[in-house]
Amino acid sequence: MSRGKKQRLNEEDLALWRKVTERTEKLDLKSLFTPEVENPSPAALSRAKAAISGTPRPAPKRSGTAARPAFAAPLGPASVQMDKKAFTRLKRGKLKPEGKLDLHGMTLERAHPALNRFILTTQAQGKRLVLVVTGKGKRRDDGGPIPTRTGVLRHQVLHWLDTPPLSQVVMQVSQAHISHGGGGAYYVYLRRRR
Repeated sequence: MSRGKKQRLNEEDLALWRKVTERTEKLDLKSLFTPEVENPSPAALSRAKAAISGTPRPAPKRSGTAARPAFAAPLGPASVQMDKKAFTRLKRGKLKPEGKLDLHGMTLERAHPALNRFILTTQAQGKRLVLVVTGKGKRRDDGGPIPTRTGVLRHQVLHWLDTPPLSQVVMQVSQAHISHGGGGAYYVYLRRRR
């Protein structure tokens, strides 16, 4: 059969087609439109973006609890808890960290106690600014139906710094300047010992 000619359906095919169309209903497109899904509010959109990216958002301050660390860009626009002039110098890479922890190549099981020990020890020594190097993470998406997050350790460190016991000693967390590791490292500014 040549491609240019249309083939007509035989009686058997037409009978089958009639049976199928008898059981179908016309689709009303107007009833399918739901404004809250098609045009989400800005708040719903930001919640969805945060859920997709996996970026932890700082918890709102509660009265009667210890102050939570304020996360700076790229983690979200949060208020600066430390001295603003020092924070500006920090973001420009002008402040030198007093200690450094390199978590490259560590598993989550090894990295968590190492981070806790390092932060609590350096705060007890009276140090204020430390650098935590996590690395940017490997691109390991295997093409499966569920995407694999890049830099699991990098994201998990932020969560650990935002939860006790570290949240009581951490004042500010910010992505490091490119000279100190950029997106693969974080500055952690610690509270003074009391």
